[in-house]
Amino acid sequence: MKKTGDRKIILEDGREFYGTGFGDPAQRVCEVVFNTSMAGYQEILSDPSYTDQAVVMTYPLIGNYGMAADDYETKKPSIGAFIVREYNPEPSNFRSEKTLEEVMLANGIAGISGVDTRALARSIRDFGSRRAVLAEASMSKEQGLEILRCSAVPTDAVSRVSCGKMWVSGAANVPAKHHIVAVDCGMKLNIVRSLNARRCRVTVVPWDTSAREILALCPDGILVSNGPGDPTDVPETIRTVRTLLGQVPVFGICLGHQILSLAYGAKTYKLKFGHRGGNHPVRNLETGKIEITSQNHSYAVDAGSLSSTPLTVTHINLLDRTIEGVSCGTDRAFGVQYHPESAPGPQDSAYLFDRFLEML
Repeated sequence: MKKTGDRKIILEDGREFYGTGFGDPAQRVCEVVFNTSMAGYQEILSDPSYTDQAVVMTYPLIGNYGMAADDYETKKPSIGAFIVREYNPEPSNFRSEKTLEEVMLANGIAGISGVDTRALARSIRDFGSRRAVLAEASMSKEQGLEILRCSAVPTDAVSRVSCGKMWVSGAANVPAKHHIVAVDCGMKLNIVRSLNARRCRVTVVPWDTSAREILALCPDGILVSNGPGDPTDVPETIRTVRTLLGQVPVFGICLGHQILSLAYGAKTYKLKFGHRGGNHPVRNLETGKIEITSQNHSYAVDAGSLSSTPLTVTHINLLDRTIEGVSCGTDRAFGVQYHPESAPGPQDSAYLFDRFLEML
């Protein structure tokens, strides 16, 4: 690999990628993953599901339309780092209020540009997601590998990105039709906006809120959100969802889908390199229709483990046949592995929010 630039990436298998730093200059240890989206870098940067991960953007030009206040998925981005081929520091868009680098500096997010992102993405695809250290180019490979050996894999990501206290978002200018309690495991704000647009008042509660506390809020339905990390790292949330099943309709999105499945006794496993992008085809087994979906996850529900549960498979990924949706009609509960609020289709999956409200 050509040794140019002031920063580099040292993968845990010893491979190195050089580039030029932008954003926060601090050293970072992250899991390196790739995203194939051609647009939406602001939403990716601010998606809490990317906590502790360095995201390789396979689209070559990033930063060209700047950052707009209305497009954030969280108020405090927690992504580990951004890895791009070319960074544009002079955005051209009438909605732009800040540059990407300004936002990264304000939030302590490291970045590296000039990287051969095609080679790095192929490495991840062929050999799987791996941890890496982002550091000064002068760091030796041996130093980087020692840092990785001494760095524990975090298991508290959900607790770090969930809201610290309950908050409420009402339906704008119209009386609320439904009251939804959303369990925040690292929730994207557009999930709340999507429910508000359907005349829902949304009460957002922390990830470890008990079933008793949730039921005391008298919800019409429960939404379990997306979030970062391994779903088995949040046994408290799994127990809460298990207690709520059958008492009130439940809708799980991404991590919430995995938590719902675990609550029923299914199992999950880590994918080789995960699903991240805005063009993943998913077949709805109930209608036969194919949806173009937005995805961001490292884990999936084990299909073989569903036979001992009351769950029915409703959606399948057409690229690798992984489970993309499950439901239990008796309990009025269902979950999907992808993001209906992200609208890559652009509206292929928006019906899932309507389906949830019909259950109420």
